[in-house]
Amino acid sequence: MKIERPLSHMFLASAVVLAGAGSVAADELNLYTSREPGLVDPLLQAFTESTGIKVNTVFLKDGLAERVASEGASSPADLLMAVDAGNLADLVDKGLTQPVDSEVLTAAVPENLRDPGNQWFALSMRARVVYAAKDLDLDAITYEDLADPKWKGKICIRSGQHPYNTGLISAFLGHHGAAETETWLTGLKANLARQAGGGDRDGAKDILGGICDIAVANSYYVGLMRSGKGGDEQRAWGDGIKVVLPTFKDGGTHVNISGAAVAKHAPNKEQAVKLLEFLVSDEAQKIYGEANYEYPVKAGAALDPIVASFGELKVDPTPLTEIVKNRKEASELVDKVGFDN
Repeated sequence: MKIERPLSHMFLASAVVLAGAGSVAADELNLYTSREPGLVDPLLQAFTESTGIKVNTVFLKDGLAERVASEGASSPADLLMAVDAGNLADLVDKGLTQPVDSEVLTAAVPENLRDPGNQWFALSMRARVVYAAKDLDLDAITYEDLADPKWKGKICIRSGQHPYNTGLISAFLGHHGAAETETWLTGLKANLARQAGGGDRDGAKDILGGICDIAVANSYYVGLMRSGKGGDEQRAWGDGIKVVLPTFKDGGTHVNISGAAVAKHAPNKEQAVKLLEFLVSDEAQKIYGEANYEYPVKAGAALDPIVASFGELKVDPTPLTEIVKNRKEASELVDKVGFDN
């Protein structure tokens, strides 16, 4: 997507305007990120305090890959940060990243949550979970069970074409193949209490309003609601539901990620790798949880109490790179069964 805004409007308030690769000193680096500034700033401040390395940050809501590609070999970008494994895979496919040889990163980030060639690494996770009415007798469920006719007229979910759901459908394809996935999607559509749409938090709101009994949504929204960050009304939505961690019958819970990659032409690669390594440290992983109620990728890192209350997360072992390959087919199946109609 072409970015029409002037450069000065795309920098965070704390950023220094980048005049080019040569303008950054050895104790600085340039981060291009599609993550919201409020989520990134606490991490970068902690990194600078720990290392003395200053981070100049460009926030790009859309068009990260297009921006870096247009800058070519003269790009000042050192580290590229994005949400969704598909976006990170796209950076690799477009030749915009480079491999990183780091024992710190490979020890902290599980193999299924990083690029096979170490071109990108997950930094935090969000699980695709089930919200349920508090008085509902439901403590466990599989993704496959969502198509069971016993849930007819009882499920809420956002658009099937939203990346959160195409990611889940892509994972389902990896476990069951196209024919079974189509049957499952058809059954899930038949169980919807309303047309697929809205946001994940609407699922909690509609459970509280009696429209549906369960909803498919991301885990971190519960923290945002229950914490009161979204206001008293959303706090009531979050307090009115319980969270169930679904699994595939032959696997675990589907997760998507935020992550980062070192830019192919990074003028400050050493500093970029230091930031990547910091982001998987215990300190940074704790900040990820506190800032956005996400799951850490590093085993043993602290969980926010709200997230910990969901129970133990068993991450599906399917490599994210394999799931990403199914995105196009997943999107086509959504249209084929008329999921959003």
